[in-house]
Amino acid sequence: MTNGVARTPTPDKPLVVVTSSFPIRNDGSEAAGSFVADFVEALAKHVRVRVVAPGTTNAFERWSDRIDVRRYLAPSRPLSTLKPWHPADLVSILRVLRSGAAATRDAIADDAGHVFALWGLPCGEWARRASNDGGIGYSVWLLGSDVWSLGRVPVLRTMLARVIRDAARAYADGYQLADDAKRLSGREPEFLPSTRDIVAADASRPRTAPPFRLLFLGRWHPNKGVDLLLDALAMLSDADWARIERVDIEGGGPLEASVRARAGELRARGRPVDVGGFLDKTAAAAAISRCDWLLIPSRIESIPVVFSDAMKLGRPVVAAPVGDLPRLLRDRACGVLCERADAASFANGLKTALNGARVDAADLSALAGLFSLEAIAERVVGDHAQ
Repeated sequence: MTNGVARTPTPDKPLVVVTSSFPIRNDGSEAAGSFVADFVEALAKHVRVRVVAPGTTNAFERWSDRIDVRRYLAPSRPLSTLKPWHPADLVSILRVLRSGAAATRDAIADDAGHVFALWGLPCGEWARRASNDGGIGYSVWLLGSDVWSLGRVPVLRTMLARVIRDAARAYADGYQLADDAKRLSGREPEFLPSTRDIVAADASRPRTAPPFRLLFLGRWHPNKGVDLLLDALAMLSDADWARIERVDIEGGGPLEASVRARAGELRARGRPVDVGGFLDKTAAAAAISRCDWLLIPSRIESIPVVFSDAMKLGRPVVAAPVGDLPRLLRDRACGVLCERADAASFANGLKTALNGARVDAADLSALAGLFSLEAIAERVVGDHAQ
């Protein structure tokens, strides 16, 4: 194989999608898993797809007549949370690296047309090695965690740079992320947003006058800023709370104990804060459709999938100025962009929303068009047909 030249995927030659994000329980806890499943379904309208994905055991599944799934044994915890200096975690890491690499080689077999890795590491490295052995091309799609977390580790940084440089096509799901990936590897990936197929639970529009319904939907992790949100809520005055019908906090993660305790403190003060749990895609669509403002208090972000969900469902956002959110929001009346990624600024952003910030339905609709899953899938298939 010559690096940068991909064998064209055709209906007779399946596209192999290698990913660490694919539904197992399908309960909303798999983060990007819901998006990847939708993306695979969209790809399958154009080409047969063979998915390599984590599972509770090594197994084979037939999702449809155009989609096969080969599971590799993976721990229940995300690989990024394991500590290699802990013996038990090291065993789990080595096991999943071997299992994933073997499943990727098996999936390519003799008939694959191309390998598409979601995401940079370890899937991109598995794809790079297996595609070299199989004499076909591979492409890689990067997330922020690849570049901004793994890319800080010297050995992994070198591996990731090689994965990006050797790929037939390299993509990034954010503009800033693409710039940072170029600094890391010397090659600038193409912008390709990640999104999922989500349908409104009802056709109602968000309220334009109080009382408002607010929603946080995401991982309860410091990067996602759920703690900043709780700090900001505690800063609101009685007059601010009089303009709020309810605040729903949905998701789960390592900050769960703190989230539930602090929400309980707010409720004890008479604040209408409700804490739920992980939501599958249908429940997430219903929750977003019920809210008037979606809250994104992240400390670090590219373009969160929940942002594209909100745009598709016609819901404005209150967002911290991180990643590509300033670029997307600054010249559009699609929500409130806070000044800084801290609690005080987010509290001010909430106050602005509660006091009648302008929202333009046409701007929401126009921005939603950027996240057409069908167009994204067509582009990927078309890129590898060139």
